[in-house]
Amino acid sequence: MKLITAVIKPFKLDEVREELSEVGISGLTVTEAKGFGRQKGHTELYRGAEYAVDFLPKVKIELIVKDELLETAIEAIVKAARTGKIGDGKIFVTNVEQVVRIRTGETGDDAV
Repeated sequence: MKLITAVIKPFKLDEVREELSEVGISGLTVTEAKGFGRQKGHTELYRGAEYAVDFLPKVKIELIVKDELLETAIEAIVKAARTGKIGDGKIFVTNVEQVVRIRTGETGDDAV
């Protein structure tokens, strides 16, 4: 099993969720986040004073998939999240040693 962590632009969340649903992935966790990278920040004007906004709003999506669904899930996220502009985000993939469903005690693929 793999843990996919994707950091994307907030307005792309619904499109990513719909695309993942279409390929058979129904469960995910969403966290509001802030970050910066090459996109850098920007300056804003508030009551006549200019200030820097270094951290931009992002959304972090986490989902666990079976190994055979990994590439399909990545392709779905990229397809839905891409705008072609800087700041589209990143996808990280890590191995998952064990999963346990708390309610039933199921483990491994059955718990996903």
